Amino acid sequence: MITARALTKHYGDFPALDGVTFDLGDAQILGVIGHNGAGKTTLLKIMAGLISPTAGDLTIDGIDVVRRPLDLKRNLGYLPEESRLYETMTADAYLTFFGEIYGLSGAAIRTRSDDLLAELALDPGGKKIGELSKGMKRKVAIARSLMHDPGLLIYDEPTSGLDPMTSRSVLDYVSGLRGQGKTVIFSAHNLFQVEEICDLVLILRRGKVVAQGTMPELREAFGSITYRVFFRVPDPASFVTSIEHLAHDGRHLAEARSIEDLNRTTAALAADGATIERIESHYPTLEEMLLKIGR
Repeated sequence: MITARALTKHYGDFPALDGVTFDLGDAQILGVIGHNGAGKTTLLKIMAGLISPTAGDLTIDGIDVVRRPLDLKRNLGYLPEESRLYETMTADAYLTFFGEIYGLSGAAIRTRSDDLLAELALDPGGKKIGELSKGMKRKVAIARSLMHDPGLLIYDEPTSGLDPMTSRSVLDYVSGLRGQGKTVIFSAHNLFQVEEICDLVLILRRGKVVAQGTMPELREAFGSITYRVFFRVPDPASFVTSIEHLAHDGRHLAEARSIEDLNRTTAALAADGATIERIESHYPTLEEMLLKIGR
C-alpha cells in the first residue's frame, strides 16, 4: 500500500529527512521511532500530505502523494500529537461537522458517530469538548479521524499524557484497527507500545533510516537473545564462584549469551552451592536499540 523512496526534506540547509525509503503492506501497523529531532513528525506530515518533500517519491494506495496530496485525504485519518478540537462544540456536533465535510448523509453520520463512541467507550454526556478530560478529548479526536472510514491512519503520539487505563484502552483500540483492514502509521515515545502492536518498525536518526524491520529482525540485528539466571546462595558472605554476577539486596543475577553458555553457567553455579530460582529470556528492547544507536 505504501512505497516511499528517498524521501528528503530540507529546511534551509537543515536536512530534516535524508533519503527515507521503506515499504508497508495493507492492514499493517508501522511504528516510527527515534530521538527528538530524528524526523518522525516531518515524515508523518509528508505522509499526510501536509508538507511536500524536497525530493523523493511517495505512493500510498496508488496515489502519488507528492503530486496529488489532496487525493490522499479522502482515505486518510490523521491524528496530530496535540488534539486541536473545537472546544465550544459538543462531541456529537463536532463529529457531525466533520461527517458533513466528508459528504456523509445525516443517517450515516449518526450511525457512524454512535458506533465510534461505543467502540471507544466514550460517553461525553452532552458536554462541550472543553469540559471533557484529556483522555476523553483524545478519544473524540480519534473518532473524528475515523468518521469517513479511511483505510490509512496516521497517529502521532495517540496516548501522550493519558493515564495508564485510558492509554491502555486507546492502544488496544488502535491495535484492533488492523483487524478492520486499516493501515496505521504509529509514532510514540512509549517504545513498549510500539513493540507490542507494530508489525514493522522504522528507526530514524538525524533524518536517516538506521534500521527497519519486524521486531524479531531488529532483535537479531542489534544482538541475539540473552539468558538471565536468577539464583540464591546459602551464605552470601562466603559464596565464591567463577561466574560473573550481580548481587543486590539478596538477589543474584548472572547472564549467558547462548544455550551452551547457559548450561555452563547453571552447572558452575550449582557446583558452587547456588540454587537456581528461575531463568528468563531477554531480547534487546527498542529502548536499548535507541541507546545503542545514539543521537
